[in-house]
Amino acid sequence: MVLVDGKKIAADIAAAVKVKVAALQTPVRLVVVACDPNFETQKYLALKKTRAESLGITLVVEALTRESDTAAVIAAITASLPNTDGVVVQLPLPSHIDTKAVLAAVPATYDVDAFTYQGEPAAVVLPPVVAAIAEIAERHSITWAGKNVVVFGSGRLVGAPAAAYALTEGAHVTVLDETSLNTADIARTADIIILGVGKPNLLTPDMVKEGVVVFDAGASEDGGLLVGDATPTVAEKAALFTPVPGGIGPITVAVLFQNLLELKVRQ
Repeated sequence: MVLVDGKKIAADIAAAVKVKVAALQTPVRLVVVACDPNFETQKYLALKKTRAESLGITLVVEALTRESDTAAVIAAITASLPNTDGVVVQLPLPSHIDTKAVLAAVPATYDVDAFTYQGEPAAVVLPPVVAAIAEIAERHSITWAGKNVVVFGSGRLVGAPAAAYALTEGAHVTVLDETSLNTADIARTADIIILGVGKPNLLTPDMVKEGVVVFDAGASEDGGLLVGDATPTVAEKAALFTPVPGGIGPITVAVLFQNLLELKVRQ
């Protein structure tokens, strides 16, 4: 069984980004637009800012109040464009804001999260979670063509883009959500499982076959600890397993800055 060291992979990506940033003649800048960020989000943004600075990248957080409406968030995005190389919309947004409209306001050439991705083979950048999965798969010679892939969740951050990517790579893909029936039976047919729900113990050892590959991109709190969607003992039956924390998460942060750099060069 291979237990993926996401921190090591993230460090490799970050080192390459740092070298490329240093070689540029102009500064690299990223704007994060957030609306009423809670304490946990503020801590996450502070960590992201520190990581950016270590790479020579300037990260600016535009924090709007809860009273802001959809138009105000879109206006903040538009105003940031002349002075940045990329824009991140920090999700989730308050319920009264039209998230779809806000994300659509980010031009593709500034969209480091690649929210417009629908599985295009020639995509300039991949959504960070998809890019992390692709990087792990490449490093460990995991192929997708002809494989049965089961994706838990259909959200815009993990499930939807991961399913689109697997389809593009030639896999047979089944997406499971809260309305799905016989999930355990379906999961047992999977060669590759991708998790992105945010529910502890969603995937248990009895739901997987020997030699399965598990990409756990779920994250939630359980007893004060950050945990994934898979029970850790699932790793005992897996050929490859991404732990939470320390698996996909660190790679997605590094990929975010990798995407930023790629978009700047393309611009």
